[in-house]
Amino acid sequence: MPEEFCVVCGRTDVSTEAGVCADCYAGRQALVKVPERPKVVLCPTCGARMLGAHWEGRGRSPTLLGAEDLYAFLNPDPEVAIRTVEWTEDSRHPLLREVEGTVHLRFRGTERTQRVAMTVKIEHRTCEDCSRRSGHYFTATIQLRGMEDRLREKSPQLRERLMRAWESALPEARPEWQRALSWFEERPEGYDFYLTDTLSARSLARLMKSRLSARLKESATLWGRKNGQDVYRVTLCLRVPPALPMPSAASGPSTGRSRRASRTAAL
Repeated sequence: MPEEFCVVCGRTDVSTEAGVCADCYAGRQALVKVPERPKVVLCPTCGARMLGAHWEGRGRSPTLLGAEDLYAFLNPDPEVAIRTVEWTEDSRHPLLREVEGTVHLRFRGTERTQRVAMTVKIEHRTCEDCSRRSGHYFTATIQLRGMEDRLREKSPQLRERLMRAWESALPEARPEWQRALSWFEERPEGYDFYLTDTLSARSLARLMKSRLSARLKESATLWGRKNGQDVYRVTLCLRVPPALPMPSAASGPSTGRSRRASRTAAL
């Protein structure tokens, strides 16, 4: 039986794949490839990334380029297992990031390192949710009120009580319900919360009804037409009883808060 050897270096004391040993294979081509000038499209407001035609990570991603963005551009050889990557940067332009990475990897049973370099182009583009919020787009309103239309409490005390009740239950809401909150406005009789998704608004209102022992009433008004169908805006009115147990620490809105405050700043 003929002895196995590398057709490149001629060694016979190492294993080969397709006649080439691991050292020669690694020396002839990159074990990890990267695109020359990749692009990251991110929302400068919430940090969402555009992946294909969709936005991912709304409200959960940083607004700056990070290691997770860079890692997505690594294209390893099928036989390569990437262990860790150490990134360094030397950039003078905020939207063109010159980055280098030291990739620690395992290839055919041996540990190796490889350096990669690329220029990442950053494109800022406002995502759909942030665009809607900035334009005060909404599909539903949650009205937070006392039990009666006639005010039996002074407006500041009533609003403080209602906001404390709202904020005590809001952490229990699902993330997608909270992300649908766009902005809120103070009213003499309470608060109006504006949401960009009707299903999220209904779910959030039902949660508040349960947690705050409130009464819930829903109504709808015709807003317009889309694709030949009527489009309605939904109003959900929550009436919170005055004898609701409250947290010990007050967390109501501060005096002078803007009537049209964003959820990020206000909630």
